[in-house]
Amino acid sequence: MATESAAHPVTAQSPIRSVSNWYIAAIGIAQFGIYVAILAPVFVSMQLKAQELSPADPASVIAVALPIGSLGAIIGNPLFGALSDRTRTRWGRRRPWLLGGIVFLLAGLTAVAFSTNVLTLTLSWLLCQLASNAAYAALVASFADNVPELQRGRASSVLGLAQNVAILAGIYAAALLVANLPLLFILPGVVGVACVIVYVLVTPDRVPEASIEAFSVTTVFRTFWTNPVKHPDFGLAWLSRFMIVLASFLFTTFRLFYMQDHLGLAEKRAVSVVATGVLLYTAALMVSAAGSGWLSDKLARRKIFVGGSTLLFGIGLIVLVYADSVAAFYVAEGIMGFAFGVYIAVDNALVVDVLPDPERPGKDLGVMNIANSLPQSLAPALGALLLGIGGGDNYPALLWGAGIVAAVGAAVIIPVRGVR
Repeated sequence: MATESAAHPVTAQSPIRSVSNWYIAAIGIAQFGIYVAILAPVFVSMQLKAQELSPADPASVIAVALPIGSLGAIIGNPLFGALSDRTRTRWGRRRPWLLGGIVFLLAGLTAVAFSTNVLTLTLSWLLCQLASNAAYAALVASFADNVPELQRGRASSVLGLAQNVAILAGIYAAALLVANLPLLFILPGVVGVACVIVYVLVTPDRVPEASIEAFSVTTVFRTFWTNPVKHPDFGLAWLSRFMIVLASFLFTTFRLFYMQDHLGLAEKRAVSVVATGVLLYTAALMVSAAGSGWLSDKLARRKIFVGGSTLLFGIGLIVLVYADSVAAFYVAEGIMGFAFGVYIAVDNALVVDVLPDPERPGKDLGVMNIANSLPQSLAPALGALLLGIGGGDNYPALLWGAGIVAAVGAAVIIPVRGVR
């Protein structure tokens, strides 16, 4: 890969100049916009839509729509990342994908809002995932283009905070707009468009002057693969991220149902409690994320932060097994929020540090983001299987399974050698 990159450079040299505070704020705003548009439906809105379409069995709607939609993320992120590496326009190479992706995401969310059957819902969600991943792949490639190593922990913290504030905003929007599903889907999309425009207007988008290789069929297949044997650090980082994202989605996909079935709350009360829980989660996350990225940069250490936080997240999931009250649920949310704050503050920096080829980040970051997307496809089916053990509604099996997955994710980061 390195030889090919030298012969056919597709991106500019690795950044060495510090970025401004305004740039870091702007990339956080863009991250917030993309995530509030795509994750608000995942965490609450799609569950409400599923109950509207199939009151008797909403979990079956989720088990169909989310996995098929996630195929769009699995395909779209590495493909659009590689395409953005090769894009040459007067407006740059990342901007067209950022703007095009977020606009098509708004269109897909509008279609989801007015879907009247499971097929239309699923196809509309597939469009949403393709579009959001076109925008997100360009954003993380832009992060690698512009942020030097000594600022990656801090910038990674901002990205993580923005992501989770977006989730919180989406859940509170659901609590306020629970009776107006179309607006609940469309409004986050409008916010996403506005936020991405802010970033596009201020970010540098350097285009290399050198020619690039043709985008052949072989290149397309290579887009979805980075050899983990040849690049073991990257492979282990990929597996660790896959595990913690899977652990998280095993719970969050069914969180509203957990509140209703396990704790016995009515729908409106369940949505309100989830919103408060996510508020506590986000508050704990902000506390831990604020200093973790900075400390990681200062100590020049990544693994202890990533592995330790992943293990702590798994412990939070196990606490949920024994939660028999709203208060206990809030405690678990606080533990998981603190753990995930440390994780997100450092993991993006670790990943960029171990990229196989820092001169073409879009492609490899796209492969890495399959670890974000694939668990979303697997979690609904795996979660439904775990819930079905012993006759149904087996939340202890679901949560123990998620906790074990997180523990494995912590263990596999230990052998990484390229960073400390």
